[in-house]
Amino acid sequence: MDILIDGHPASPEDLAHQALVNYGAYTSFRVENGAARGLDLHLARLNQAAVELFGESPGEAEFCRLMAFAVADRDACWLRVSLFSPEIGHRNPSFVGRPKVMTMVSPAPPPLASSVRVASFSYEREAPHLKHLATFGLIRARRAARAAGFDDALFVDGQGQVSEGTLWNIGFVQGDRIVWPQAPMLAGVTQAVIQRGLAEAGLASETRPVSLSEISAFDAAFLCNSATPVCPITAIDGVAFANDPALLARIEAAWSAQPPQPIATRDDDDRDDDDDDDDGVSRLGR
Repeated sequence: MDILIDGHPASPEDLAHQALVNYGAYTSFRVENGAARGLDLHLARLNQAAVELFGESPGEAEFCRLMAFAVADRDACWLRVSLFSPEIGHRNPSFVGRPKVMTMVSPAPPPLASSVRVASFSYEREAPHLKHLATFGLIRARRAARAAGFDDALFVDGQGQVSEGTLWNIGFVQGDRIVWPQAPMLAGVTQAVIQRGLAEAGLASETRPVSLSEISAFDAAFLCNSATPVCPITAIDGVAFANDPALLARIEAAWSAQPPQPIATRDDDDRDDDDDDDDGVSRLGR
């Protein structure tokens, strides 16, 4: 595991701050041959989080420079890019300015699972649209789900609407249509990459509120995140799903059909082109 901060070896002081102050945001993804699927979405996530949390962003060109430097000549790896500021702490939260960028390179993790049974929990992450560093509630929910005999936890808001999983997004299948829940949540990069390829795979999609009380009407359910493009959910609480492997393969094909985007320094013109190609897909992603 290699950790750099703004392209330099991490200092003990910066690592101590990261351990003690969980104010910041990050994104993480698999890199193969210097490229990553949905890279434009990851960059947009970092930009938006930097501006919202710190008041200033290093910019996509700087993010790409630091990413490329961290990855170097590795054929495949897992890259995590985190934003933080040693100027911000519990007693002095008012700093406004450019955050530091921490890159961590490690071997790519395996998929979460080949199938999962999940339990529903009433919970909403703080600032759910951000991929921030506060993970206490996620880990606590996963522990509780496993103690109850399940593999993971699915979050439901106070109105009984399904939102997201602990580390993943959820999609439901109804015939040839994918239904994504609409609720306060982190809209995932992998989810957006899948959406880009669904029409080519012969599948439609919609985003709408999904009540926990209606999930038995769906044919299947699956989770997705950067390490796990598609994983069948075999049950939610007491509702079981008979997932069709062929249909799930079509969903995964929608993801794999989207080419990895090279990590390279991007100027303002490149960023504007990416914005034009966004096709209305949310720039915030898992």
